[in-house]
Amino acid sequence: MNDQGDPGRASALGPVTLETDRLHLRPFVATDAEAVHAACQDADIQYYTPVASPFRYEDAEKYVGETAPQGWATGRDFILGVFRKDKDALVGSFCLTKMSQGVYELGYWAAPEERGQGLSTEAARAMCEWGFTALEAHRIEWWAMVGNTASRALAEKLGITLEGTLRNRSLVNGRPHDWWVGGLLKP
Repeated sequence: MNDQGDPGRASALGPVTLETDRLHLRPFVATDAEAVHAACQDADIQYYTPVASPFRYEDAEKYVGETAPQGWATGRDFILGVFRKDKDALVGSFCLTKMSQGVYELGYWAAPEERGQGLSTEAARAMCEWGFTALEAHRIEWWAMVGNTASRALAEKLGITLEGTLRNRSLVNGRPHDWWVGGLLKP
């Protein structure tokens, strides 16, 4: 992994660019709105993640133009777009959200056409390594709605330990749903 940003504490960080063998992880720019909009038409993304449903083009513009930059500015949500090096296609959005001192939550969604190739695992691993190093995290948490087996499989590939199930943690479409929670400790 190549970190081209400024290492240091979360409050002092500006947006960074990370690289893996196959991926660029970088801040979103306005021209990414079209790809974000297309990816977020996926029913699983709208069901399992906190994106708007239905997800309009205006939602994509707000995400890349306001939400992601504000997350970096406040030192709370470190959102990066993930793109393939070989064809500059959007793989997904990956984020570390500050929960408390030294504890961050890993969140992500992946474009449907980019799933099943190990790209999300590669991106998530890069985010976690960056979080442990640059953010000085000692714990990275993972949360997913019970039934999101793809997210759970990715978490297990990262070495995240499933720690429990939270009953009726949130409402989705007006119905309560259970959530899995797990953690990855700094190596």
